[in-house]
Amino acid sequence: MIERFARFPRSLAEKSRLVRLGPGDIPALLAHPDWECPAPVVLWLHGRTVNKELDPGRYLRWIRAGIAACAIDLPGHGERAESLFQDPARTPELIHHLLPEIDQILHALAEPRFNGVFDLERIGLGGMSAGGMATLRRLCDPHPFCCAAVEASTGNLGALFHPDSGRPVPVDHSEQALDPVDPARHLETWRPIPLLALHSEADQSVPIAGMRSFIDDLKNHYADRGADPAMIEFVTWPETGADMEHAGFGRFANEAKNRQVRFLRAHLLTD
Repeated sequence: MIERFARFPRSLAEKSRLVRLGPGDIPALLAHPDWECPAPVVLWLHGRTVNKELDPGRYLRWIRAGIAACAIDLPGHGERAESLFQDPARTPELIHHLLPEIDQILHALAEPRFNGVFDLERIGLGGMSAGGMATLRRLCDPHPFCCAAVEASTGNLGALFHPDSGRPVPVDHSEQALDPVDPARHLETWRPIPLLALHSEADQSVPIAGMRSFIDDLKNHYADRGADPAMIEFVTWPETGADMEHAGFGRFANEAKNRQVRFLRAHLLTD
C-alpha cells in the first residue's frame, strides 16, 4: 500500500492512485469506482494547512455511489508544501494561483493515459474553506461544471477580510488584492447551476454572515436570469463541536457527508 494511503480504508486505497497532472506537475489523488467504465468526477479542493489525503471517508462515499474523485494539493500544500501559502494573510494570493490550475486539471483528466474513465460531461467542483472560495470564484467564469459543493467557505471575501469581520485574526487586504479573486464582485458572469453550501453558524474562522449575504445575492442573481433559486441549497447547523466550529462539522460530519453524496448523485448520476 502507498504510504500516503496508510490511513485509508482498504476499499478506497485499492481504487486510488497518486499522479501528477498538467504542465504545473500538480500532485493529485485520483479514486475511481472501477477504473474501467466512464464515471462522473468531482474535483475537490481542500482548505489551508492540510492536504489532498484529508478525509478519505468523503472519497469512499463518492466511489461507492459511482462517482470518481480528483483531489489536488493546493499550492504550497501537501507534496508541494511551502509555508508561504499556508499563511491566512496569503489566501487571496493562494486563490489567484489555484484558479488556472483548475483548468489544467480538467485538460489532464482527458489525457489518453486515463482511457476515458473520467466522464467530463458530468463533472462537479467543490472545496472546503479556501478551496471553496476558489471554487466559487471559478464558477464566475465560463466553465463545464454541472454542479458544485462547498463547505465552511464564503463567496464574500470583502466581508471575510474586513477588520470588523469578527474573525480572531482579521486581515485587511487592499481592494486591489481582493478584486480579482472575490466571487461577490464577479456574480454577473455566474451561470446558474446547482450549488450545495454547508456551514456552521458558529464558525469562528469563516463567519457565516459573509456567506449568508453571498447566498442571498446569488439567489437574486438566479432569479434575475430566470433560474430557480431553489437550485441553491444552503444548509447550516447552530453549532457542531468542531475545532473553531470550522473544520469537519464535528458531530454532524456524517450528516454533512451524506448530504453531499445525495446532492452529487442527484446532479451527476441522472440525466
